[in-house]
Amino acid sequence: MAHTHWKLLPEAAKPLEIRGVDALIARILYNRGVTSASQADIFLKADKRLCIDPFSLPDMHQAVGRVYKALLSGEKIAVYGDFDADGITATALLVQGLSELGGDVIPYIPHRLYEGYGLKVSALEKLRKQGVTLVITVDTGITAFAEIEKSHKMGLEILVTDHHVPLEELPSANIIVDPKRSDSTCQFIEFAGVGVAFKLLEGLLASGNRADLVHSSLELVTLGTIADMSPLVSENRHWVRSGLQLLNKTKRVGLIELMNIARIERGKLTAETVSYQIGPRLNSAGRLDDAGTSYQLLVTQDRVQATMLAMELEEKNKERQRLVAETYDKARRQILEDGADRAILMASDADYPAGVIGLVAGKLADEFYRPVVLVKIGDDTCRGSARSIQEFDIMAALKACHHLLTRYGGHARAAGFNAHTRDLQQIQKKLRSLAEEQLTGLDLRPHIDIDAEVSLSVFAGGVFEEMRHLEPYGMGNRAPIFLSRKVEVVEQKLVGGQHDHIKLKLKQDGIVWDTMGFRLGSYVGELARHIDAVYSVEVDNFNGKGQLRLNLLDFARSY
Repeated sequence: MAHTHWKLLPEAAKPLEIRGVDALIARILYNRGVTSASQADIFLKADKRLCIDPFSLPDMHQAVGRVYKALLSGEKIAVYGDFDADGITATALLVQGLSELGGDVIPYIPHRLYEGYGLKVSALEKLRKQGVTLVITVDTGITAFAEIEKSHKMGLEILVTDHHVPLEELPSANIIVDPKRSDSTCQFIEFAGVGVAFKLLEGLLASGNRADLVHSSLELVTLGTIADMSPLVSENRHWVRSGLQLLNKTKRVGLIELMNIARIERGKLTAETVSYQIGPRLNSAGRLDDAGTSYQLLVTQDRVQATMLAMELEEKNKERQRLVAETYDKARRQILEDGADRAILMASDADYPAGVIGLVAGKLADEFYRPVVLVKIGDDTCRGSARSIQEFDIMAALKACHHLLTRYGGHARAAGFNAHTRDLQQIQKKLRSLAEEQLTGLDLRPHIDIDAEVSLSVFAGGVFEEMRHLEPYGMGNRAPIFLSRKVEVVEQKLVGGQHDHIKLKLKQDGIVWDTMGFRLGSYVGELARHIDAVYSVEVDNFNGKGQLRLNLLDFARSY
């Protein structure tokens, strides 16, 4: 029996025929919503035809007007960002962009431990004392009702740019640029916070010729968009395709030193490299304490400082990995004691590090395929991070608990909240009730959408190279997945520090394929002489091999 739901996506009633495009590639394009040759051309080239008018975002005309007023009158501007990679890149992008336009602008990223997430009154007071009159938020602010209300009395104006889902009402800021507003007519709404900041910069540059500034900003847009797991479709796809080319020849000395220390070969950087190597390092500073290290790395022009900052981030990343492992073990034990077959899995502890509970919740949600809520408990207040599955909208569940929460926000699959500790049991009870109501009776296993059933020999020609035009892969545009039946297992062994991966040689049509089954080690006893294999195809660059390899996602005994 397979360990996941396999869904072979249906073929088009009339298969797409696109000149110069292999039939298998055409089928994959159809699975991604491409139904015509003209749409295929746009998807494959990922050029500026994917871009939308920045002024289609809500309040963009007002935002551009207000920023230009500040620039022309010499007002002091603060860019106030979140402490994750999305917020850090967005902050760097706007600070550098506004500075290039002659602005008097400073960054402000709150300290995770001492200040916490979002706009803080104490921070706004500090900025006002420094002479700031305009605060532009990036990747935050859409739920900062009380803070924005208090900012008016300080003589501060808040211009909100955010990408999170607004609540039913908006805060009292005069200008709120968020594509997810209920009154938004924007054609595309799935920007990361850095994407919304970039659209503001585009709006500011609409009447001038500063292609150089737009071009250089794409590196930051790419980093933040991938790190925040925004879907790589529409304009995000164009940005990331272009930005990866720039990152591979970047002149930002901080990124160069970070890649050197992480042993990332320049010229071969992909979306996956950003997702698994660069993004976590940029995130590590803000997860543990002060995101300023990552911000400075992105903007520094001093190579000695860049080396020191890159080394500091490497150490913070190792510490982050250690904390994740310890917290994962602890939370997993708590969940198993409570019952891992519950509709929603919850655990809480006073010693959970606040900066990693979201990562741990994500790992546990992947492992058990259940929504997971982890809560760091304090004497008076507690903070929760939730990660969910496609069958359960965790943001909607938190909305149903809003009367018990002091703050909450996020997306359908990832959200967070603050609450009084005395209310935690009621919150847990309500979330359990909602999850049981929606999930009881469902076969909760991960889903794998399969693009096509093929013989392995189909990849022996040039199809894989043609398939690479579908990149970059990521959220919303996953790597193509295939099913091959009755594949012979000619060699198998467990690898990895904990023997949690399977290394195989699979044979079909006289060709032997190197294969890796990451995190499938516990299923090694279920391997048979012949299996039905679900996999993606990738290039194995380990030790400079550069040869094709199968990435085994699931398997079942062939009958």
